[in-house]
Amino acid sequence: MTFENLGLSPRLAARLAEQGLTAPTPIQTQAIPHALEGRDVLGLAQTGTGKTAAFGLPLIQALTAAGTHAAPNTVLALILAPTRELAAQIVDSLRAFAGNGGSPRIGLVVGGKSINAQANALRRGTDILVATPGRLIDLLDRKALTLGKARYLVLDEADQMLDLGFIHALRRIAPLLPKERQTMLFSATMPKQMSEIAGAYLTDPVRVQVSPPGKPADKVDQSVHFVAKDAKQALLIDLLDAHRDERALVFARTKHGAERLMKQLDRAGFAASSIHGNKSQGQRNRALDGFREGKVRVLVATDVAARGIDIPGVGYVYNYELPNVPENYVHRIGRTARAGADGRAVAFCGEEEMGELRDIEKVLGKPIAIAGGSPWQVAGGGKPGKPRGQQPPRRRRSRRPARKAA
Repeated sequence: MTFENLGLSPRLAARLAEQGLTAPTPIQTQAIPHALEGRDVLGLAQTGTGKTAAFGLPLIQALTAAGTHAAPNTVLALILAPTRELAAQIVDSLRAFAGNGGSPRIGLVVGGKSINAQANALRRGTDILVATPGRLIDLLDRKALTLGKARYLVLDEADQMLDLGFIHALRRIAPLLPKERQTMLFSATMPKQMSEIAGAYLTDPVRVQVSPPGKPADKVDQSVHFVAKDAKQALLIDLLDAHRDERALVFARTKHGAERLMKQLDRAGFAASSIHGNKSQGQRNRALDGFREGKVRVLVATDVAARGIDIPGVGYVYNYELPNVPENYVHRIGRTARAGADGRAVAFCGEEEMGELRDIEKVLGKPIAIAGGSPWQVAGGGKPGKPRGQQPPRRRRSRRPARKAA
């Protein structure tokens, strides 16, 4: 199967081949033909499966074939993404697909950047606008753009938009687009509210699904350590020390917890950085660039980094604290084992997190292999007690001198 077999133009297929993209992924194989026909699409697939190309390539082909650009302060296609990082990554991918010809014109509006500069850029018209909902509403309130000419709407990682409370923003934005439009919704999971959104905003959609919602990548080796909360840091340092030359992504639950843990790892001699909601956009970009380039070996993050951040070569994902939303575990560990590579996901479960672990295993449909400690014993009233045979992890002395990034 080739991209041309799916209905893409030879010119667009050739541009993909120049980037080493010759064989479409399953989600692309199923979604692209329907999208090219103008059908509404509901796409369900785990992270790292090529969903951006599944909706981006049909948009580029349709707008290029139309041969017209958006009028000033208008948009022809709107793509909504839950985070700044994902929105920026979508823009980078679309521009790579489209090439240097300037058709279609692709724009980005996200928080953390100058709103005046973004309003100025919108004046000449934008063929494909990628936006986070909050900043888009700010610009709509300023009358910097209108959506009445938009013929396409894409909701990417829509389930995370629900998790982040963007449903109210979506209800405000969607009615501003014409009723006669093509809408595509892509998600890794399908909670009940997502079904309601699909029913409200999609018309007779084609549902394409390449794996059960919430199913992690097959090549992720998962394990869990049962460890007391106050012993987690020592265990993490001990495990990280065994693979200092590999990239590791560590997830914490809160912004302050992520920043504190990053500083502790830095003091322990690791080339560490952090990304969370208290960081400016510039700081987040620098942390991601450093991680991508290998200058940063350990990136500590909140769930803001769990979706759509495609960084090759992440060998390990550590769930230092289990997420409150079980589906987020799947998105977190989806940062490793990308593009067919192997990866390892290590979870730490404290005595107060047994409920979260059970919910995660329910989503996975199977238990996670135990790598250390014994499961916390839960009393009849639901209160956790001490595990049998639980021993605090012993700090292993490094065989190599600690290294930090230059």
